[in-house]
Amino acid sequence: MKLQLVYPSWPKLEKQTEFHLPPHGPVVFAASLPDDIEVDFVDENVQKFEIDATTDMIGLSVMLTCQLPRAFEIADQSRRMGIPVLFGGIAVMLHSREVMEHADSVFLGEAEGRMEQVFEDFKNKKLKKVYDYMNNFPEIELVKTAKREILQRDLYNYRGTQMLDLVHASRGCRFNCFPCCNGFLGGRKFRPRPVKAVIEEMESIPNNRLFIVDNSLSHDKEWLTQLFTAMKPLKKKWVCHPLMDDDKILKLAADAGCWYVYQAVFDTSETIKTRVQRLHDHGISVEGTILLGTDDHDESYIKKLVEFLTQIKLDMAEFTILTPFPKSPIREKFKEQGRILSNNWLDYTCGKAVFQPKHLSCEKLEELYNWAWDSFYGDSGYQTKMGELFFKVIKKEILDGTYRRYNPRKKRSFKKKTL
Repeated sequence: MKLQLVYPSWPKLEKQTEFHLPPHGPVVFAASLPDDIEVDFVDENVQKFEIDATTDMIGLSVMLTCQLPRAFEIADQSRRMGIPVLFGGIAVMLHSREVMEHADSVFLGEAEGRMEQVFEDFKNKKLKKVYDYMNNFPEIELVKTAKREILQRDLYNYRGTQMLDLVHASRGCRFNCFPCCNGFLGGRKFRPRPVKAVIEEMESIPNNRLFIVDNSLSHDKEWLTQLFTAMKPLKKKWVCHPLMDDDKILKLAADAGCWYVYQAVFDTSETIKTRVQRLHDHGISVEGTILLGTDDHDESYIKKLVEFLTQIKLDMAEFTILTPFPKSPIREKFKEQGRILSNNWLDYTCGKAVFQPKHLSCEKLEELYNWAWDSFYGDSGYQTKMGELFFKVIKKEILDGTYRRYNPRKKRSFKKKTL
């Protein structure tokens, strides 16, 4: 059986340098499929996509809310051609009712141990409209090494620099941060993979640079100790979301190759200042994900916040406008207060105000968002700071003998297919 698996394109942030990482959801999903499924994968962000009229099914892997409009276009065209469509992914779980209008079948939840039944039903012409496994998580031991061989790897580089491969070591998150949907998606219970399985997967990845995409590496000190100790001999260089703020863990992470950390910043507290300093003390760079538009933010506070980022010597900053995604605590609050202004999912890129801010107009918040990018990067620019960050990891790789000059094949050109 032939499955054409598609990762739809989406509008990018205007101020951010555009580059593409190999997507994680599709390769994890592909690893859960029965052996007799032939997968033809297309990442529409870097490849030309055309519907293959001979395929048995179209699979749409949708991570972001702002991918949905394009996913719906593909699905509607496929179904008009008589090709059934299966949807799955994070955004599908958040928007399941709307997705059902464009799908032959919708899969909700984690795929491990479930795909055999889905495709058996399809072969027997008994495909269900919905396979709902939300809050019914498979045993974490069922998670296999992602099937990265479906990727066209030479497409994932930036100006000849090798980008990062995505990998996950755990699922679930006990934290319930106000802008985040992870409690709904993966549950509030931390579910670590066996360290041996994580190491085997990391060893299988030819790329020396990894992005550990776990929601947070701040849950279990004993497990983190085992993981980072086992990672050290691999000599991989990696980035992650927040790390446990513990001296032992930070040292182990740095020794295991931690290169930089994404740290959410939405205030000028001493806690943020100290956390950034402690990461720097261990030789770990910090890219702040800077959330603008919370109910504490007015114009003066946002300007103070950007000045604060410079004072604490943040290495990189990615500015975003607070966005009330479905199933997040903040959306429920704004919905009760009548502050949701748009459900146009193309606007849910974190670069537009789709809710009514408390102390600002939408126009002013968007103006300050653009000002923040220009102000923080005014002395050098985003690309220069990114280059400095990559130079740091190259120096680390040269010192431990793992640096490999990247030689991409002849650059490919493509045009996106409009259906």
